[in-house]
Amino acid sequence: NNEKSVPQLLIRDLKFEKKSLAKLMFSPDQENHPSKAPVKYGELIVLGYNGSLPNGDRGRRKSRFALFKRPKANGVKPSTVHVACTPQAAKAISNKDQHSISYTLSRAQTVVVEYTHDSNTDMFQIGRSTESPIDFVVTDTVPGSQSNSDTQSVQSTISRFACRIICERNPPFTARIYAAGFDSSKNIFLGEKAAKWKTSDGQMDGLTTNGVLVMHPRNGFTEDSKPGVWREISVCGNVFSLRETRSAQQRGKMVENETNQLQDGSLIDLCGATLLWRTAEGLSRTPTVKHLEALRQEINAARPQCPVGFNTLAFPSMKRKDVVDEKQPWVYLNCGHVHGYHNWGNKEERDGKDRECPMCRSVGPYVPLWLGCEAGFYVDAGPPTHAFSPCGHVCSEKTTAYWSQIPLPHGTHTFHAACPFCAHQLAGEQGYIRLIFQGPLD
Repeated sequence: NNEKSVPQLLIRDLKFEKKSLAKLMFSPDQENHPSKAPVKYGELIVLGYNGSLPNGDRGRRKSRFALFKRPKANGVKPSTVHVACTPQAAKAISNKDQHSISYTLSRAQTVVVEYTHDSNTDMFQIGRSTESPIDFVVTDTVPGSQSNSDTQSVQSTISRFACRIICERNPPFTARIYAAGFDSSKNIFLGEKAAKWKTSDGQMDGLTTNGVLVMHPRNGFTEDSKPGVWREISVCGNVFSLRETRSAQQRGKMVENETNQLQDGSLIDLCGATLLWRTAEGLSRTPTVKHLEALRQEINAARPQCPVGFNTLAFPSMKRKDVVDEKQPWVYLNCGHVHGYHNWGNKEERDGKDRECPMCRSVGPYVPLWLGCEAGFYVDAGPPTHAFSPCGHVCSEKTTAYWSQIPLPHGTHTFHAACPFCAHQLAGEQGYIRLIFQGPLD
């Protein structure tokens, strides 16, 4: 067994400079004058993008969106309810300055709920539409797609006006999520086919076609996090168990003891894209891009080597995160042995996908390793010792363990664990592997 004679190291054996990394742990917001900084409620990060959209972040289309306190409150709250098609109801719908939600019960009957200005809250809207009421434009995530051209051919299942988040303007700046967003005429229409009902206190409520699902993690978003239970959020922000399929007419059971309040690490699924909510406080405890860059340099400084070619390996800079570099580390996903790229052990009869590891002879996929650059997905600031399988995205052990346990909605009725950096469905027993590097021979 030639394994014992070769010096091997796990990245955790590297002596990380605690002090220098501690300096980098604080988010940029804390470094700049905290007193002058606008109040940040939190950020939404789209799963499947490793730091930016494939063709770059532009305007309201980007991989992460920060919610800041608005100069002037724009929140709304329900006020008058109009039943049947009265002139007042028609007026509320046609009034472009009046927010309203219309519930069509039948051709003869519509209930219109007028909404009035709320000076204590800010409203942010998310959806596929590029119309001006949408603050954050979200398109369908195609796993591992490198360019937006890959995504355009897909018929979108994300609603044009998918959901809205209402944030309290005063501490503790509570954020709540509601299904559906107001369109350019400040209306939300729930047609005849949408699931809707009268609540016990005489108000109306309903669900959108494909629904807005939310999962709050247990123990917050920390190294002790555990997945929570997926729920559906209604137009009025009530919480329900899931429908049988995404767009079934029958709503789930109301969950009385849960709320639509977002917590650090809450996941929001819009049927086509999943967003991670991070609070401003949670982000202040999260590693920064600077910290991840320091970890990358720390690994490269240890000069890990390819056990076959003895050439030094190095993770490419974060900016070059899509182009395979000649020094790029590659890994055998069944055993975790890290190599440089080589043609050794290619099995022709296995479609060229599976390779035999020269170190331990285990056969399996052989893929390049990429650093996870989106710091918001990390549950801790640990060194990048593990990689997701089969995509090869590298991050801390606790982060791989957390995401590999989370069932993410896929299509209209299935769930599976996926890499947060590229949205690829995880494979293998655990969905991730511990990396074994070889140290320099000198």
